[in-house]
Amino acid sequence: MEADKINALIVTAYKIPTDFPESDGTLEWDSTTMILVEITGMGKTGMGYTYADETAALFIAKKLSPVVLGQHPFAIGKIWNDLSVAIRNEGHCGLASMAFSAIDIALWDLKAKILDLPVCDLIGRAKDSALIYGSGGFTSYSDERLEKQLGGWADQGFTAVKMKVGRHPQKDIGRIRVARNSIGEKTRLFIDANGAFSAKPSLEFADKVKKYDINWFEEPVSSDDPDGLKFIREHVAPGIKIAAGEYGYTMDYFLTMLQKGAVDVLQADATRCGGITGFIKAGHLSEAFQIPFSFHCAPAVHLHAAVGLPGFYIGEYFHDHARIENLFFDGVAQPVKGYLKPDLSRPGLGLIFKHQDAKPYQV
Repeated sequence: MEADKINALIVTAYKIPTDFPESDGTLEWDSTTMILVEITGMGKTGMGYTYADETAALFIAKKLSPVVLGQHPFAIGKIWNDLSVAIRNEGHCGLASMAFSAIDIALWDLKAKILDLPVCDLIGRAKDSALIYGSGGFTSYSDERLEKQLGGWADQGFTAVKMKVGRHPQKDIGRIRVARNSIGEKTRLFIDANGAFSAKPSLEFADKVKKYDINWFEEPVSSDDPDGLKFIREHVAPGIKIAAGEYGYTMDYFLTMLQKGAVDVLQADATRCGGITGFIKAGHLSEAFQIPFSFHCAPAVHLHAAVGLPGFYIGEYFHDHARIENLFFDGVAQPVKGYLKPDLSRPGLGLIFKHQDAKPYQV
């Protein structure tokens, strides 16, 4: 029946300046672009988004929208496969996959709204809440700003925080000392190099900072180097977990990471790896290898999917994305003692987009 079909797909790009210049071990930036997808069917509208270049919006409108329109809102698996075929010539990594992901997230939100259920109940809840860590600590920050941000999260009850390293390794030793002093002894300290090191220098760096009780070393080398990650994992101090996977787009990538024993914690990002559908697949794959699973960034997207995974361990409460999501949406879950809990009284992802508030940032 025509009334049972998806009848509209609207995509919009928004560019939001950072509240302070940001940088990590390999990149610098002063704005973030959100690509919002709104899909309508059966009298409801579902929303999904990714953080990508604005050209992803054009790709969705021209290439992917025709694949979705006219399909049944509940046919998420079929649409997922159809989209996978549609991007074959563009490749299943990068921008095409991020565009694909935003659509899949919107479809889950739409289906749950039609059924008047939260997405986590549509998936099937395995947990009541999601453990998170505060993430920021950019290399562009002064010691005072670093101390205020990380110490603030610790004061709010976060049990773990993460900072960026790798741009100036010698300065990072002092920055890590500042971070540890600001959060106290009980809060776990994670570091993230975003692939800034090669294997042996990363081990030397880890050895220099282990006295500050580093619990997690993310992407000491490129996440495209599973052999390097495995080498580091086998030689670093036992108390330091090696984490990577945020740049994974396909199940083959996640399988390779797990088969090679590259990580102690596997990360995935639903805004990149095929939406909530791809994120769930990666989560089950990680569970099969008995490796803890973590979400990367975009906490408002990941919360419902994370609590639907028995193997989920911890998620990233990324400063920039949390700020944007609170700016653009009503219904965003707020951290309570280092946890996020979905509001089961709100259907879908529980989010309402504030179009008027977002309009000034529209590209």
